[in-house]
Amino acid sequence: MPPVERVVVLALDGVYPFELGIPSRIFGAADGRYEVLTCTVDGRPVRSNADFSVTVEHGPEVLRTADTVVIPAVNPDSVTVELPEEVARALALIRPGARIVSICTGAFVLAAAGLLDGRPATTHWLLADLFRRMFPQVALDPDVLFVDDGTILTSAGAASGVDVCLHILRKDHGSELANKVARRCVVPPWRDGGQAQYIEQPVPESAATGTAATRAWALDRLGDPLALSDLAGHARMSPRTFARRFNDEVGLSPGRWLIQQRVSRARHLLESSDLSVDQIAGEVGFATGTSLRQHLHAAIGVAPQAYRRTFQAAR
Repeated sequence: MPPVERVVVLALDGVYPFELGIPSRIFGAADGRYEVLTCTVDGRPVRSNADFSVTVEHGPEVLRTADTVVIPAVNPDSVTVELPEEVARALALIRPGARIVSICTGAFVLAAAGLLDGRPATTHWLLADLFRRMFPQVALDPDVLFVDDGTILTSAGAASGVDVCLHILRKDHGSELANKVARRCVVPPWRDGGQAQYIEQPVPESAATGTAATRAWALDRLGDPLALSDLAGHARMSPRTFARRFNDEVGLSPGRWLIQQRVSRARHLLESSDLSVDQIAGEVGFATGTSLRQHLHAAIGVAPQAYRRTFQAAR
């Protein structure tokens, strides 16, 4: 059994209760692999953005012991370009090398601390313009559900905190545990696409003319050489119309979505089977083992055999 990792959640004034509870719910369901503690900048209760306050068991000193620190969403009306002094002091306690994660407007806190300077990041799409005005030095991408930039991860609004926590679980302990936790929490283990699918559209597309059925059809045929014309033909649309509707619904092009699904399936097979890299490439629809290696490295930064050694050893 790998060592238990300590996750410390820093509840700031105006914290959103839903986002505050996500780390405990997700990491707490991971078969004892994580210990989750919640603290405030002074150990005292903080006001939430709802009609109650939050009382915690810990002060900022536990941040020194954290392997991962999570900053949940705060009221956007309270965010500033410069951090309040007590918040800056608390963040300064985080040890070098610790992983830092923000949920929704928590990215404003990281940006104000200078932790996102020159880095890619995301936050809630509705606040993208405000974020860019306040922090032009950050490479904001408001179209994605989360950004993993190594030791710093940022996620978009509300439920994307679930996505980023499951992503961390998957990185740390593999897809099998992440999928088990997702089932326990009754959430999808992976959501396709980005925030574009949740942005209000002037004219909603009819569900009957959407691409969901074709996505399900494609997932059953990932090993086949699926072209845009094949997907559009199944959906009974022209390729141009299909590509536009697909991007509106999922936030990705059909080709990029297929690559994501194939990489995800390949990761599962690397963890759970003894198939060779070339065999797995054929199973998931990559033309060669070299193609699988390139796409896996682009997605998670490691080679297939290194990934397999890590997660088969953790089982």
